[in-house]
Amino acid sequence: MSTQLQYATFYLDGMHFGVGVADVQEVLKLQQYTRVPLARREVFGLMNLRGQISPALDMRSRLSLPPSRATGSLPTVVVQSSDGPVGLLVDEIADVHQLDVATSEPPPPTVPPNILPFLSSVFKLEQGLLLVVDLAAVLRLDATN
Repeated sequence: MSTQLQYATFYLDGMHFGVGVADVQEVLKLQQYTRVPLARREVFGLMNLRGQISPALDMRSRLSLPPSRATGSLPTVVVQSSDGPVGLLVDEIADVHQLDVATSEPPPPTVPPNILPFLSSVFKLEQGLLLVVDLAAVLRLDATN
């Protein structure tokens, strides 16, 4: 018996990433952020989600990718953490894929080493690899990462 899971996907620096749909609260196209002085570089700012103040992480910065050249507002994938919602700023929102967990594989050695600690697995799709984000690793902002 196969287990099917759905992944909400997005792009960062031309790479296709996904997070489990069960972890996604919502996707926002336009959002205002308030910068936080002296915050870690990964913390893009704070956002107001219907009265709840939540942090927003710049996923490019978190994965040590080059800064975005986009001039407008970046889309935000809002995920649930143990402390409440957290926004993940991405380059572009993509599709939802339903995939068989049994077809997942460990990340190949061709994945850039700066991204590897933030991945749980990969799926081979017709159009390339889907890199599955390890949300616990991305959301853990401590001195070691």
